[in-house]
Amino acid sequence: MFRSVRRALCAMAAALLIPLAGAQTAGAAADAAAAPGAGYWHTSGRQILDAAGQPVRIAGINWFGFETSNHVVHGLWSRDYKSMIDQMRSLGYNTLRIPFSDDILKPGTMPDSINTSSGMNADLAGLTSLQVLDKIVAYAGQDGLKVILDRHRPDSAGQSALWYTASVPETTWIANLKALAARYKGQDTVIGIDLHNEPHDPACWGCGDTTKDWRLAAQRGGNAVLSVNPDLLVFVEGVQTVNGVSGWWGGNLMGVAQYPVQLDVPNRLVYSAHDYATSVAQQTWFSDPSFPDNMPGVWDKYWGYIFKQNIAPVWVGEFGTTLQSTVDQKWLAALVTYLRSTSAYGADSFHWTYWSLNPNSGDTGGILNSDWTTVDTVKDGYLKSIKAPLFPSTGGGTGGGGGGGGGGDGTRACSATYTVTNDWGSGFNAEVKVTNTGTVALSGWKVTWTYSGTQKITNSWNATVTQSGQSVTATNAAHNGALSAGGSTSFGFGGAPGGGAAPSVSCTAS
Repeated sequence: MFRSVRRALCAMAAALLIPLAGAQTAGAAADAAAAPGAGYWHTSGRQILDAAGQPVRIAGINWFGFETSNHVVHGLWSRDYKSMIDQMRSLGYNTLRIPFSDDILKPGTMPDSINTSSGMNADLAGLTSLQVLDKIVAYAGQDGLKVILDRHRPDSAGQSALWYTASVPETTWIANLKALAARYKGQDTVIGIDLHNEPHDPACWGCGDTTKDWRLAAQRGGNAVLSVNPDLLVFVEGVQTVNGVSGWWGGNLMGVAQYPVQLDVPNRLVYSAHDYATSVAQQTWFSDPSFPDNMPGVWDKYWGYIFKQNIAPVWVGEFGTTLQSTVDQKWLAALVTYLRSTSAYGADSFHWTYWSLNPNSGDTGGILNSDWTTVDTVKDGYLKSIKAPLFPSTGGGTGGGGGGGGGGDGTRACSATYTVTNDWGSGFNAEVKVTNTGTVALSGWKVTWTYSGTQKITNSWNATVTQSGQSVTATNAAHNGALSAGGSTSFGFGGAPGGGAAPSVSCTAS
């Protein structure tokens, strides 16, 4: 990846502290254990399976900042971390990729630019960067999100071509990978570690030079992780150039065909590619006369063949664009189609985490707009068909009452819980969690409620929401209508004005 304009990060967060009024929610309650995704995961051919052997699909998002000089995820100058994780869940993202640098593992490293006024992020006050990461991992697990830790950089100064530098040798990289594997051992919210972000020239694959051969280094790093926690997945990115053929940083996995990564623990390896559009950098395939019809062949060559030949699972750990050009719009539409829709293929698909949640990624923007609260619904909408079911909570979240039908043998029933996630007076965001309370699978659901005041819905995600007067009806989206017994999903919306109490809601199952 070319970094000249990428990730223009808002390090001067002190000037951006914008307290949000309103109570922050404690997150979603536990999903049913029967839903796919419980426990640690392993691989089987091109699929990832949960602890019970059920196929799962990673359909997630990147939240960056721990790898920067802030030493913590960005946006906490504007919002509470719990509300941000709740929003990710309500948007239908089931996995969180968290980039970090080795700086956060230095003793006493403290985060910068966390707003703790008015009760916001109150439980993060005085914590080190690693302790804040602990909090984020724990709450993500309560919300049913899985976490992949991404060793993004050796230090916060910038990306490195190789997995080591003069100041951060391989021994430090190995020691820190093992330290993180040990830190989260037994916490199956953390399903794996991405060993190093975007290796690029002079990094090679299969050349045999231990100072440059990323494939050999990945084996050393991956086996170090598995020596501490053999339940983790090991995510290995590509390089830039293989046999004279170049592509995106970290996006070239052509070498796997001849030189696969070999780990000491079987069924733990996932290959990872990155892919971007013209807002990041130009590539020859964008100007091909057959574009975008040529793109599936490009992806097949660089990384798609690994999935299609059943060698191993493939995770597109980063992809993104500002969507400002027609070329980029066609690229994203083609990539989403290539990654395979969940409705047609289920978990027998490519895995992905979009770059990024953050709006302050300089050449891609984010799923959130620059206010760090509202959603770029156009960009998020492109991802609708490849979103996948949410995962069971690890427990510890809090729930509330909700309307809805009761269960019963062989009956279809559901309940719903309405939670205000942000309220700043002139407007609000809310989330509704829908749970299958019956004993058979649902094919769809509908939630209704009536406002007592003048609230009007202004935007929504993961459901079709209509309003007539004070009455509101929300029906499932295509990707989240099917719920197994005990399973849950969420949708969210924004409205105005704020200040209203949460209404009673009812749920109808189909």
